[in-house]
Amino acid sequence: MGSYLGFLPKLQDFAPFKRTLRSNIVAGITVGIVALPLALGFAITTGAGAGAGITTAILAGFVAALFGGSNFQVSGPTGAMTVVLVPIVTKYGVAALAPLGVFAGLLIIVMGIVKLGRFIDRVPFAVMEGFTLGIALVIALQQIPLALGVPKAKGSHTVLVAFDTFNNAVKSSLNWKSIGLVALVLIVKFSWVKISHVLKLKFHLPASIVAIAVATVVSEISHLHLATIGAIPKGFHAPHDFLGALKSVPMGEMVYSIIVIALLGAIESLLSARVADGMAHAQIDHEQVKHQPNRELFGQGLGTVVASIFGGIPATGAIARTSVNVRSGARTRFASMVHALFLLLILLFLGPLVSHIPTAALAGVLLGTSYRIANPTSIREAMRSTWAAALVFVVTALAVLAIDLIWGLVIGLVLHAFLKAAKRI
Repeated sequence: MGSYLGFLPKLQDFAPFKRTLRSNIVAGITVGIVALPLALGFAITTGAGAGAGITTAILAGFVAALFGGSNFQVSGPTGAMTVVLVPIVTKYGVAALAPLGVFAGLLIIVMGIVKLGRFIDRVPFAVMEGFTLGIALVIALQQIPLALGVPKAKGSHTVLVAFDTFNNAVKSSLNWKSIGLVALVLIVKFSWVKISHVLKLKFHLPASIVAIAVATVVSEISHLHLATIGAIPKGFHAPHDFLGALKSVPMGEMVYSIIVIALLGAIESLLSARVADGMAHAQIDHEQVKHQPNRELFGQGLGTVVASIFGGIPATGAIARTSVNVRSGARTRFASMVHALFLLLILLFLGPLVSHIPTAALAGVLLGTSYRIANPTSIREAMRSTWAAALVFVVTALAVLAIDLIWGLVIGLVLHAFLKAAKRI
């Protein structure tokens, strides 16, 4: 029984509370501002709608922060998870996400209880880098319908759907208003650091929020009449027909989808927690406790279960948001909880304002995010490594792009093990 009590929150998780309160609140609000467009964008890309995105960021973000094993992890909808969820929604509809999310979350909890976290935490660097690059490429391809302002082509394979969507857009006539707005978002997003330096701003505004605000104002003033997020329901709503949605998915597909969602949720969350540990040691003077992988799995699984029950989608730890959290001064997990509470306030009081954001603007933000995830510097470093490590990196990325995330990971691990056995890596 004692070992299971280790999964429960403790007062020491928030210590020292008073001394770190201000820095945690500032960090939580900052990461909340960053998380808003990403949560909305990834949920819309999935097909679940903006409301599901902010619901997930609030519920999974709070629960995973409270019960998880990292002091800095920020959880919510992520690009990697959309890669898995898009084909499911295409085949079986949005309603299937609730039961699949609940059972996948329960599986992640079981993985934590039986202590599989330490094994998942040891995925080789070359495999993880290739895995991450593949995810970034898929996220970028998923934005083509929103960026071009056209309906998504039929199908569930990301590359083929992206190609067909682009081909259809060219044949029918490109929506230059939508493309122009995406370009504006990217220009503002990548120029904002220099612009804010020139303006000598005494406070920090996240580039993504500034880019979306500019794009929304331009769209409204210019009467571009582009598709927008639309009304966001206040509050959380449980699915109407949980069992019916579950029965709509064939048994084989259901089991495979649950395993894929659970494995991805576990892997991405532990990778993000690992990154947070490294950043915390570099950013914070006093020694921080390393994340607890099994407790982290427990918290992430519970977060996904709660979010899925109340109209959200499966969540994971988010590397970009977690990095912002650490850089913004987070000292305990309370900062991540503040991020969730801040988003709750936005949901309750600023929903009508958020509803005017053009979906093309979100596509621009996610294209910029995919570029950041791909990280050209990391690609160059990976390619300059040993030829064997570079081969694992490239093959893993291509397998993720051509097949799916889990098969990409499996192929990368098998290739790494083979080359290691042959003493080539």
